Amino acid sequence: MRKIVFALFLLVSFGFSNAQTIQLKDILGGKYASKGIGEMRSLPDGEHYTALSPDRKAILRYEYKTGKIVDTLFHTDKARETKLERIEGYSISSTGFRILVWNGGERIYRRSSRANVYDYDVRRNFLKPLSDTEGKLMIPTLSPDGRMCAFVRDNNIWLKKFDYDTESQVTKDGELGKILNGVTDWVYEEEFSVTNLMSWSSDSKFLAFVKSDESEVPSFSFQTYYDALYPGFYTYKYPKPGEKNSSVGVYTYDVDSKDLKKMNIPMDADGYIPRIHFTENIDQLAVMTLNRNQNQFNMYYANPKSTVSRLILHDENKYYVDYDWINAIRFSKENFVYVSEKDGYAHIYLYTINGILECQVTSGNWDVTALYGFNPLTKTVYYQSAEENPIRRSVYKVDAKGLKTKLSTEVGVNSAGFNSTLQYYTHHFSNTTAPSVITLHDEKGKQLRVLADNAELKEVLKTAPVPKKEFFTFSNANGDILNGWMLKPADFSSSKKYPVFMTQYSGPGSQTVLDQYGLDWEAYLTSLGYIVASVDGRGTGARGEEFRKCTYLKLGVFESDDQVAGAKYLGEQPYVDKDRIAIWGWSYGGYNTLMSLSRGDGVFKVGIAVAPVTDWRYYDSVYTERYMRTPQENESGYNESSPVKLAENLQGKLLLIHGTADDNVHFQNSVYYTKALETAGKQFDMQIYPDKDHGIGGYRTHLYTRVIEFLHNNL
Repeated sequence: MRKIVFALFLLVSFGFSNAQTIQLKDILGGKYASKGIGEMRSLPDGEHYTALSPDRKAILRYEYKTGKIVDTLFHTDKARETKLERIEGYSISSTGFRILVWNGGERIYRRSSRANVYDYDVRRNFLKPLSDTEGKLMIPTLSPDGRMCAFVRDNNIWLKKFDYDTESQVTKDGELGKILNGVTDWVYEEEFSVTNLMSWSSDSKFLAFVKSDESEVPSFSFQTYYDALYPGFYTYKYPKPGEKNSSVGVYTYDVDSKDLKKMNIPMDADGYIPRIHFTENIDQLAVMTLNRNQNQFNMYYANPKSTVSRLILHDENKYYVDYDWINAIRFSKENFVYVSEKDGYAHIYLYTINGILECQVTSGNWDVTALYGFNPLTKTVYYQSAEENPIRRSVYKVDAKGLKTKLSTEVGVNSAGFNSTLQYYTHHFSNTTAPSVITLHDEKGKQLRVLADNAELKEVLKTAPVPKKEFFTFSNANGDILNGWMLKPADFSSSKKYPVFMTQYSGPGSQTVLDQYGLDWEAYLTSLGYIVASVDGRGTGARGEEFRKCTYLKLGVFESDDQVAGAKYLGEQPYVDKDRIAIWGWSYGGYNTLMSLSRGDGVFKVGIAVAPVTDWRYYDSVYTERYMRTPQENESGYNESSPVKLAENLQGKLLLIHGTADDNVHFQNSVYYTKALETAGKQFDMQIYPDKDHGIGGYRTHLYTRVIEFLHNNL
């Protein structure tokens, strides 16, 4: 009978009623989502930007000041020789005389892909394939002078010279599963967010690249079904903690002499090179390295002719160096800026180009959260920080004299995107009650025009039964003040007792408690009579290094303790039924859900874990070792942080969800965990999505409906 009633309620909630309640289909369909503005790609002159036309047939040039279209740089219907229906992406040379366009993109991993790439000669209005050889290409990279393009085919680098219409092979040792030139392996792409490790010298005479040898990296396979009578297997290289990683080296190619040289970089054999970048000085190839424990960062300048390198910057941390700040280093001819946590908070430091510290640009008991740009003429740095409140963000600039100017005025989450010359920036703002407003400003902060105001959404929200987010704070057993938010049912009554659904992620440096607009599926639960809440515990971001990194070597312990503390705090509220509290999470959030159920002493009646890590031995080397080191170094930490090892302590009703083709958090995690639960005599529910990856795309409505039904039956 309960299931029949629940089914009827779902029919009503999915739109078969005129009742004024928020509906799941509207949330998933984007009715309450803020609209953005699409890409605005800055051109070198600083006064114009480009964007694809809505039909993806043309590349349009706009003026920043007015937003008017001033030119069509490319159109599929007007180009001579080769006709394309549409394009998916493009790259414009610095001179503007060459444009690369591509289509037929084929995804490899999360960020990488190969595509059909075409060369468009602007002056001749002539379009043809970039390569004379058939096949899709990767990471096409134009030279600074616009006269050449390097690209990767079958793990080898090729060079196209436009002036002579010639194509030559730079490397010849590329091989699937063994040698990668210029492109990155799975773990570099996933954990360092990089797919292109090639860099041109400013005079276009040298091409530098990273060569990765993954021959000794263990392979991982998972079964694929695809409605086949005999299922197959997908196999790829995936290093796990303590196992072999790819060995890497830096090479330079002399375009004129065709000499290929390996740079002499003093690094550990199992170290990482997450980024290379030629400075404006052609003798300075910046090579950025991390040791395997990722607590020592070195930046060297390598000479492409002599192969000799010298140390320019060293940063060491008792925990780990955040790789995001390595990617964020900004160079000019005379200086570079780098963000370090050497004083306990993330702050900006200004160095001479040769590595001499000029000054600490920002300081205080707060974190810089993004580095936007550096103007070498005025030595002005543009950045985002959480200095006013960890749940909010503001945008600032600070000049050479230390004069700081706040560029954002609204209270909430503010971010910015600057153009190539830092003359203009787009400003994005929202808070819990205001959807995104995107405006264009000049360097001084003056607003020039509104790009998107989401006026229609604002009107919808005036009458929509959307729950309002309320922030709260409480103290854990350690005395730390933790931030949280909650959503209450529209007909909330303080005299009633409500079940609570806690949603969290909890991963290192993450935040779910922010004063920004957003309406996810969980908000629908308020229409079913639930209070929805979220808590950012220890290990989350924007509160200094000690708060963020205290989970080092024992992931999941403090994070689950703080979710338990959050549940107990909520259970003390007069309007909460402390015996009906659920916790849910995806990926790291799924992992912490399992940890919380096993370490929560029964405070949670229900838990739902989607695609969870169940033992850090099963996840990848780069991410895991950053926070846990290797199992050989930290066996007790791995055991203490493992839901598999804690399975016998599980309390509460569990729904475990996973896709069988998850190349990130392998289905293996859930298989081993179910075995541990069964051995411990623990009952649980499970939902499997065949051939679906980590995001379980295409089945979100099914997934959320399954979760809601599980909550209804057990909470």
